[in-house]
Amino acid sequence: MKVFKFGGASVNSIERIQTLAAIVKRNEDGPLVIIISAMGKTTNGLEKVVESFYGGRKEEALKLFEVVKQYHINLSKYLLVTRFNECLTQLSDFFTEVEWLLHDKPVREFDYYYDQVVCTGELLSTCIISHYLNETGIINEWLDVRDLVKTDNNFRDAEVEWEETTEKIRGAILRDDRWQMTDNGEQRAEGKLSVHPVQRANIFVTQGFIGCTDENESTTLGREGSDYTAALFANMLNAESLSIWKDVEGVMNADPKQFPDAQLISELSYTEVIEMAYYGAQVIHPKTIKPLQNKQIPLYVKCFLDPSLPGTVIHQKNSKNLPPIIVIKNNQALLHLNSQDFSFVGEEPMSRLYQIFSKVKLRPNLIQTGAINVQVCLDNRTDKLDHLAADASAIFDVQVEKDLNLLTIRHYHAAIVEEMSKGKNIILTQRTEETIQLLYR
Repeated sequence: MKVFKFGGASVNSIERIQTLAAIVKRNEDGPLVIIISAMGKTTNGLEKVVESFYGGRKEEALKLFEVVKQYHINLSKYLLVTRFNECLTQLSDFFTEVEWLLHDKPVREFDYYYDQVVCTGELLSTCIISHYLNETGIINEWLDVRDLVKTDNNFRDAEVEWEETTEKIRGAILRDDRWQMTDNGEQRAEGKLSVHPVQRANIFVTQGFIGCTDENESTTLGREGSDYTAALFANMLNAESLSIWKDVEGVMNADPKQFPDAQLISELSYTEVIEMAYYGAQVIHPKTIKPLQNKQIPLYVKCFLDPSLPGTVIHQKNSKNLPPIIVIKNNQALLHLNSQDFSFVGEEPMSRLYQIFSKVKLRPNLIQTGAINVQVCLDNRTDKLDHLAADASAIFDVQVEKDLNLLTIRHYHAAIVEEMSKGKNIILTQRTEETIQLLYR
């Protein structure tokens, strides 16, 4: 069993969808599970729909959604011939779900409506691609991941109900009428199943990023959560590997859009990737690695534009001789928290501060403490940041500084620090043996 995940950039044009089909064709002996994101900028478009709807601009929301509808219908017309009508019928069901909601008035929180609307992007993309693969002779079964990935109701950042989801995923894909499963002593010791197809190997197409509560309300797993979905499937199916297909050569030591001379890293450890994700590298979603690490399933980051390229493998082995890894996070805010009575900042106020972080669901990117003050760097999520500052004012005198940038360099050396800090107004520095962080205006 293999799991493939294709991001939005892999399916944002007819040519790229054809490339996806060619990649799948080379692996159609399977078994194979394919996780697909929304096409191109669809998620951004659907976010605007939600914002207009929640702001009371119903007609504007419907017009914005019509743009999303027509994009997918037109793409289907160009891709499909014999299966177009069947595809359109399925698409129309998804359109109706959203339009029914948009004709109502919002009576619940924004995040609830966000998830009900934005999840549609993945449903539309997988519907079209599943029909296209079938039309080109790549037989596959489309699955609604909302029937499989069960979550709590923390909309926009839902937690997966692990046991129920495992049961449903295995039940849908490892059904007795499709597979014959054996586990000899050695495999049982490793906690793995040997899966033997009793008929033609199957391919399954489903969505990333989304799930569903027990009340049949759609949820999302956090932005870029499609990688996490793919890791869940790989873990729960004891897959031999997970491949994430991107529009880059593999994992680079910096964002190639910002650094044209960025280098490919051919091999990384799980630990190193977790560190990179923690500091804000966008290549791999932060939650993706743990389900793979738990079962030592290798992760391949491959280039769908040129599948012959080696890409990057991420596994248990330690990484050696890594180049400096550079991550820049923009739109940062710095909270200056000062003791109200000049008493030391000790265990009690810090404990209360972390409780506030948990309550507003904001994670600090950097914390520096002094005798009577604390400085906290966070993503500038205005809605959450305002709540955090208000709650923290019960403990500290609070000042907020915005429009900052956070530079992180792992495996740094003096020359790269000097080069990257040149001309910047550094206001905070934090350094360990392996990592340096510079907050600057």
